[in-house]
Amino acid sequence: MPEKKTLKRASRHKTPSGQAGEYVREEIEHIRQGKHGARSARQAIAIGLSKARRAGVKLPPPPGGGKTTKATNRKPSAKRSRATHKALEREGSAAASPLALSRHARSSARNRGSADLRRAAR
Repeated sequence: MPEKKTLKRASRHKTPSGQAGEYVREEIEHIRQGKHGARSARQAIAIGLSKARRAGVKLPPPPGGGKTTKATNRKPSAKRSRATHKALEREGSAAASPLALSRHARSSARNRGSADLRRAAR
């Protein structure tokens, strides 16, 4: 469940990407505080985007085919939910370091093109 201050900050943004950015920012803060970890900056961002989708932000489905089944729409069992949370807690917090995030921004911008690379460098 997102924090109230995140919901408030997200509601100030007009675009879905701006709203989603607030959820990603919250997730990175959680990793830095040690609430849980992540293996990579990419995973940290994915967790934040997933949280945004669940909160109702109009984002496209995750890449890899937006296939939804009955099982996808179900809430996971308490045992499974606890297991995934414990697994995240065992991960480190280096994924949310400024170095890791800047590396991820540069590499993803490089995949998109030179204009985006310049924008990410700024």
